[in-house]
Amino acid sequence: MSKPRALPVSVLYRSCDPSQLAFKTTDELDDFDHLVAQDRATEAIQLGASIAQEGYNLFVLGREGTGRHSLLERYLQEKASHEKPASDWCYVNSFEDSRRPRAIELPAGQGRQLAADMEQLIDDARAAIPAAFESEDYRTRRESIEKELQEEQEKAFEEVTDKAKKRGIGIIQTPTGIAFAPIVDGETIGPEEFKKLPEPERERLVRETEEIGKELQTVMQQAPKRVREARRRVHELDREIAMWAVGSLIEELTQKYEAHQPIVEYLQQVREDVVENIALFRTSPEGQSPLQALFGARTGGTDANGSPVRQRYAVNVLVEHPDTDGAPIVVEPNPTYQQLLGRIEHVSQMGTLVTNFELIKAGSLHRANGGYMVVDARKLLTQPFAYEGLKRALQSRELSIESIGQAYSLVSTVSLEPEPIPLSVKVVLVGERMLYYLLQAFDPEFPTLFKVAADFEDEVDRNEENTLLYARLLATRARKDSLKPLDARAVGRLIEESAREAMDGEKLSARIRPVADVMKEADFWAAKAGSEVIDLGAVEQALESRIRRSSRVRDRLQEEILRDTILIDTEGRAVGQINGVAVFQIGDFLFGRPNRITARVALGAGKVVDIEREVELGGPIHSKGVFILSSYLRATYAAEQPLSLAASLVFEQSYGGVEGDSASCAELCALLSALADLPIEQSLAITGSVNQRGEVQAIGGVNQKVEGFFDICRARGLSGTQGVLIPEANVKHLMLRSDVRDAADKGDFRVYAVSHVDEAMEVLTGVPIPTINERVSSRLADIAEKRRKEKGGEDPEAED
Repeated sequence: MSKPRALPVSVLYRSCDPSQLAFKTTDELDDFDHLVAQDRATEAIQLGASIAQEGYNLFVLGREGTGRHSLLERYLQEKASHEKPASDWCYVNSFEDSRRPRAIELPAGQGRQLAADMEQLIDDARAAIPAAFESEDYRTRRESIEKELQEEQEKAFEEVTDKAKKRGIGIIQTPTGIAFAPIVDGETIGPEEFKKLPEPERERLVRETEEIGKELQTVMQQAPKRVREARRRVHELDREIAMWAVGSLIEELTQKYEAHQPIVEYLQQVREDVVENIALFRTSPEGQSPLQALFGARTGGTDANGSPVRQRYAVNVLVEHPDTDGAPIVVEPNPTYQQLLGRIEHVSQMGTLVTNFELIKAGSLHRANGGYMVVDARKLLTQPFAYEGLKRALQSRELSIESIGQAYSLVSTVSLEPEPIPLSVKVVLVGERMLYYLLQAFDPEFPTLFKVAADFEDEVDRNEENTLLYARLLATRARKDSLKPLDARAVGRLIEESAREAMDGEKLSARIRPVADVMKEADFWAAKAGSEVIDLGAVEQALESRIRRSSRVRDRLQEEILRDTILIDTEGRAVGQINGVAVFQIGDFLFGRPNRITARVALGAGKVVDIEREVELGGPIHSKGVFILSSYLRATYAAEQPLSLAASLVFEQSYGGVEGDSASCAELCALLSALADLPIEQSLAITGSVNQRGEVQAIGGVNQKVEGFFDICRARGLSGTQGVLIPEANVKHLMLRSDVRDAADKGDFRVYAVSHVDEAMEVLTGVPIPTINERVSSRLADIAEKRRKEKGGEDPEAED
């Protein structure tokens, strides 16, 4: 096995040659309205949006900034423009039960027209009906009925009066009622004269008075019946006149909407209700009481003249699509329960909350009905009851407007129960992968409602085709954001930064938003410099400015290292001590920071103690790495003899949690150094995980780790011996800063690639691996022998 050499500068960074871009500025490039290499997600969106079967709603998943929203909305707009417009929906009063307003569907754009027609109808009726009831014909016919009633009443009374006179009894009307008095010689007599009459005569008059009283009572009892009959005739007359007054008006509307049977039925009900409620039209605003005017004004139930007619016959246009080409697309930014499913508003009236069907308001599902609705999944899930309400609507395929209190029986207040509206909508949720997988795992209804997942790539291959497409995408974004054109060198630098964002020299990040933000800031610096184009200098200044804004924590940590508050050696040699490198993330800013890792060994029962794990600062993945290196140590050096050491590993001056296995190679090297009693070069740092075979495996954040150690070395002075060991599998991920590359080119700093822990130990100690292995094996054998003697021949690995 040959000793690894420092990597050449050419592999530390994969640059983008501006000469291969074949343009001077992005003004020469055509627009690119798609995303680079997102064919998988595009196909899924096309499939989900095109299948009309139940449950084929979409969940668009991927990282923020990958262009999910723009691609989705662009495709939906194109598709929706070729589909039929959605219907208008209105709510009207239900005359049978005002608590259950009726829903009426109309072709797009006709909802507002129906509302205007009904308003005009009521205005015409309010003019026609009073005029009809003030006509001479109506007054004559009504007076005739009233006269007939009066004549019948008088005739019946006269008949009784005549009978009474013939029997010698007079009927006298008094202020307190009707009285009877005897008649003698045509004159009524008083009580004194009545007493002077003969006894038989008095008895006859008493008997006759009782009979006449009964007959009069019968006549009086028949009077209400005659009055009711007269009222019935007047009511029939009123209906006839009202029907004549509004019949032609409603018939005209019926003919206009004859193609829409629900409207025809509603107009017939309106005609019947108008006839049954003529008083609403005959009462002038001046004739209303103050309470009537107050109640009508507060509930919206009166028109401009204060009439309660408007509320009864108005049309609440819930959703309208005037002048719309294609199906609706609704992007809901605030998916609360009421914003999605609609609400019923209330107004305060005399200290009481009241409502009516005109206060029914549409939700985004109503507006998207017949089309598409896009919702952010995280916002939806953080709103109480919103996700459950959406699922209920999709499962029932209808929209029922009710408050949360009604839906969950939290309140018992009487409210409206509007007729449900049929729902036909394609819902698209946009969110992170974790949300999608959690819903798949824990919500059994989710897979039945969202059957299509459009998974956006986080990164794409960095080949010639994608590089040119990426340049066009940057040109399109610059024009869209009204930025200056970019020259070829600036575009090349942004492409390189995209690869660095992807943490892979062979990939480009699919997240266009961070690069777009750099473009905007570079445009500012270019304008400040008086340049007409965004050049390389403006891009570099924008990148440096972004780092400076975010690097305060990094700078403070490096300062503490340089002040020896945090102990990190960058020169000299030490046994059982090594420089590992960790990655920290503050917001979107990643940076590396070296950590001192130490190992100590002594006589023991063959256990490697991870101090971080013992004090519960180490995460499970870090603990797994320690177990793996223990297994490697046992299998490589103590396969046929007991492992009788007691070893400990620790991240020095680590006061927070330690997670990940990227330091397991460093920990193993520190442990081997302690066993072999060979010092490790402190001018070197190492990163990488290790498996049970001793192979060094790839880790994340390799660029930041190399740069983090480089920053400390440069601040103390580059000696030419400093460097970082990385896994060979990470070489393709290298996109190091220019200052690191410059130092490497001068030989002041080195980056080594290793594939096995043996290679790492040779670089770190400067000693050939056979010598190292011999020293480790000898030390372990010596420890095992001492352990055996101490235990008196018993199993050295037995616990004390």
